[in-house]
Amino acid sequence: MEHAPADHPKIPQGKTGILIANLGTPDGYDYWSMRRYLNEFLSDKRVIDYPSWKWQPLLQGIILTKRPFSSGANYKLIWNEEKGESPLMTITRDQAEALRVRAHEEWGDRVMVDFCMRYGNPSTQEVLDRMIEAGCRRIVFLPLYPQYAGATSATANDQLFRALMTQKWQPAVRTVEPYFDRPDYIEALAASVTRALDGNPPAKLVASYHGMPKRYLTEGDPYHCQCQKTSRLLKEALGWDDGIIDTTFQSVFGPEEWLRPYTVEHVAELAKQGHTDIAVISPAFASDCIETLEEINGEIRESFEHAGGKRFTYIPCLNADPDHIEVMLNVIGDNITGWV
Repeated sequence: MEHAPADHPKIPQGKTGILIANLGTPDGYDYWSMRRYLNEFLSDKRVIDYPSWKWQPLLQGIILTKRPFSSGANYKLIWNEEKGESPLMTITRDQAEALRVRAHEEWGDRVMVDFCMRYGNPSTQEVLDRMIEAGCRRIVFLPLYPQYAGATSATANDQLFRALMTQKWQPAVRTVEPYFDRPDYIEALAASVTRALDGNPPAKLVASYHGMPKRYLTEGDPYHCQCQKTSRLLKEALGWDDGIIDTTFQSVFGPEEWLRPYTVEHVAELAKQGHTDIAVISPAFASDCIETLEEINGEIRESFEHAGGKRFTYIPCLNADPDHIEVMLNVIGDNITGWV
């Protein structure tokens, strides 16, 4: 800016931003915090694609009257009371901080690392504005979903693009493709299984992925196929025989048929068949959250035990494990080429 006139707006030195995005979290487990969060989440056309005239009266009139109470009670069970936030917020912040350290080791102060949430706070708009104000003229955007789905990766990208619409001077942006079959990601998953089981593999390892309506698969969403491939590659990395890892889907919502088998039913069936020692892993989640800490360790565990199951081991998500941070760094490294 040495040749600019004195009254020219100040422009910070150009940097490359690294922005990771997670699903989101309510600000609290009280009724109104839960209602605001659920309203934003369940109003997303990528999540619920019914016509607004049909869906919104049901959402506003019935679902958002009752569901904030039940969802809030579930969040209360896992809430990080010390920090006043959900585990997803705590873990995502830890991931961003660990990634920031590694990114600065690799690229110095030429990069800026931050995180945002698709729903709730910190919002994509808020964080993008902050990064641009700090001088980020190029941004690598990494939604924390190993497998691509319209209701996860695509809606995160949508929100980024909407935020960019408010900028007079838009930065260059690269969105990251899914990393469900990257060797380093599969190795990190396999290492987490080995650590958690301490050399004692169960009769069955259930790989439970977040569900979606079966209709989305027939409409072209690749999520189901990518989940199946992740499970197959995990089995190969562990050196296990066919039949030990089962792929299932959880978090069914609404009247439609979703991807099957449903985890909550499948674990009960396993127990009835005599598989009383199982472990469950969630390869679609980069961070432990309500679906893993409460649903798997609560509803799904209870389904297994009530059907006669004896030993239920939940294998945590990769979270801020150093192996996972290296995967994220490698993914970003592949996408930041030529910018730093």
